[in-house]
Amino acid sequence: MRTRNIAGQFVLLALAWGTSFLFIKIGLRALSPAQVVLARLVFGALALGTLLLVTRRPVPREPRVWAHLTVVALLLCVLPFLLFSVAEQRISSGLASILNATTPLLALAFAAAFVRGERITRDRGIGLGLGFAGVLTIIGPWHAFEGGDLLAELACLGATTCYGLAFAYLRHFFAGRSVAGRGMDAASLAFGQVLTGAVLMLLVTPWLASTPITGLDPVVVLSMLALGAFGTGFAYVWNNNIVAAWGAANAAAVTYLSPVVGVLLGVLLLDEPLNWNQPLGAVLVVLGILAAHGRLRLLRGSGFLRSR
Repeated sequence: MRTRNIAGQFVLLALAWGTSFLFIKIGLRALSPAQVVLARLVFGALALGTLLLVTRRPVPREPRVWAHLTVVALLLCVLPFLLFSVAEQRISSGLASILNATTPLLALAFAAAFVRGERITRDRGIGLGLGFAGVLTIIGPWHAFEGGDLLAELACLGATTCYGLAFAYLRHFFAGRSVAGRGMDAASLAFGQVLTGAVLMLLVTPWLASTPITGLDPVVVLSMLALGAFGTGFAYVWNNNIVAAWGAANAAAVTYLSPVVGVLLGVLLLDEPLNWNQPLGAVLVVLGILAAHGRLRLLRGSGFLRSR
């Protein structure tokens, strides 16, 4: 797959996941955390199922593939979605998106430990360091956690730990010849994991999502549709393509852009002020992503950045 195509999917994925925290917050106005997760997984599965029908792509059939998809569904869908939804009852969507930016660091650690060929090179180390510095600059550590809730913040970190494991697991089991030889592409695998997640949530609905729905309005419904179709459905097609093309650690760097998207949404939609540290942090994030892929030719030419 062409690099330009993957880069475009990277941007779309950043936008889809960056807005997810806003949609979760809106959904919680009328739904419980488990109901939000159930809605996003069901709508996501419907969107992906429609895509497969229109494009006539195959559905995974081998039990071994479905077993792996069940693990991915738990780590990449059910558990983190629940943890973030629970956390956003106590903290802002912006803070949740900020904490989500720890995913690349955890993915890098898990990938280096479990995935062959996913070493922490100098380019990746510098790139991730720049990205993390950018996130810190955007949020302003001098006031980031004022008024926060520790348990909710720990829940977000638990979610990103699940994401980090999921990225490494995807790279190990779904980016190699074993799956490619079965004719499974990103859309088929995404459908399998989201559908499995939806089924798992339906099974636990009587215990977790049985709260009566009150205050449901068109804004909540549209937010759940967008969260499901784009933030959960098509987003995982793009995610699987990026993991296969760029590797687990670099793919996880998409979460560095979530706070950037959150800041832009606040400025454009909520009329929030734009402080000096926010655009500066955004520049550092972009530089970090470029550095992780060895794209900073000026630094590379000076000998400061060298791939190993």
